[in-house]
Amino acid sequence: MIHNLYKSTLLLSNGQKYQGWSFKNNFTISGEVVFNTGMTGYQEIMTDTSYSGQIIIFTYPEIGNNGINFEDYESSNIQVKGIIAKNICMHPYNWRNNISLYDYLIKNNIPHIFGIDTRKLTKNLRRNGVMAGCISSKSIDINLLQKNIENTRPIEKQDKILEVTTCKAYEIWKNSKYITYFSYLNKITRTPLLNYRIVIIDFGVKSNIIYKLLDYGCKVFVVPANSSYDFIIYHQPDGILLSNGPGDPSQVKYAIKTTQQIINYTTIPMFGICMGHQIISLALDLKTFKLRFGHRGLNHPAGNKQISEITSQNHGFAVQLTKNYQNRIKITHLNLNDHTVAGLIHNKKPIFSVQYHPEANPGPHDSEYLFSSFIQMVQFIKDASLHSISHTE
Repeated sequence: MIHNLYKSTLLLSNGQKYQGWSFKNNFTISGEVVFNTGMTGYQEIMTDTSYSGQIIIFTYPEIGNNGINFEDYESSNIQVKGIIAKNICMHPYNWRNNISLYDYLIKNNIPHIFGIDTRKLTKNLRRNGVMAGCISSKSIDINLLQKNIENTRPIEKQDKILEVTTCKAYEIWKNSKYITYFSYLNKITRTPLLNYRIVIIDFGVKSNIIYKLLDYGCKVFVVPANSSYDFIIYHQPDGILLSNGPGDPSQVKYAIKTTQQIINYTTIPMFGICMGHQIISLALDLKTFKLRFGHRGLNHPAGNKQISEITSQNHGFAVQLTKNYQNRIKITHLNLNDHTVAGLIHNKKPIFSVQYHPEANPGPHDSEYLFSSFIQMVQFIKDASLHSISHTE
């Protein structure tokens, strides 16, 4: 099969230019250029809302070997602005393959460039920090490409969450279709159906977070990111999970305020993942800051003096501790590469959060126990509440 190739250009905001190829012609896009060091997971990355509006560099030298399947989407839409690769496999070989990455890129009009030195490009970003960039197969005029970059809004000044959150609340339950899709991954629950009511505040929730809760037999209610305190409490949650999501957490004022109300007025167990971790931290009067080049990959060590877990991470911001933080929280995990905060627990309330992804798929399962810890916390608080009511009567 003969594939059309078109000369394409990648220009970074620092003026560095890279020449490559694309399977599509006549496109020009710009966005924040970031890199992911995972050896696999390109399908999940392209549909992960946490990458909304970003151009992703895949550092693994060849992607597309496994093709694309119908089960591993993390959302219903393509979320990335574009992708950058060294090489794209044209003939995938995997028993789950439904469509090649080549056909997927063409069918979904995903801007891309390949055939460049991604190792050199990644070292550039590690040295200078993530930056805006532009990919074009339509123009090689540097001045025009530079104007596109200049018109790209910095990610730290945007609320990306309202672009990816659900428009209205919905409920999800486990059914035969779910079991059929995921039985080969041994995801059929072996625990009793607990029927706990878990509300997910959707900052861009990944599908696998929902699947983990379904595994425990929970009734899952997904609500928009800008839901009010009263609307969330109306669903009578036994537990609340704050999901992952894209962008600058400090811009999400409405979610920070609602989270503060939940913390101050209730004892409902809360679990934050990635963006959810940052929102909980801001609600507890901590701060966040932008990382130089972010944490994006499947092998980031997180832990403390006693433990170390290999974790999947994807974020460009981190939590910054403030004065007297020990009065409110305890730090449970650090990113062992740069010692940024990777996990915390509230001193008095049933609240904890992590900066990484315990639901990782693909990725390590070292931290999957956190979902069990969350469910145990929900069970403990609910049992304590029922015990208190029975004694009152």
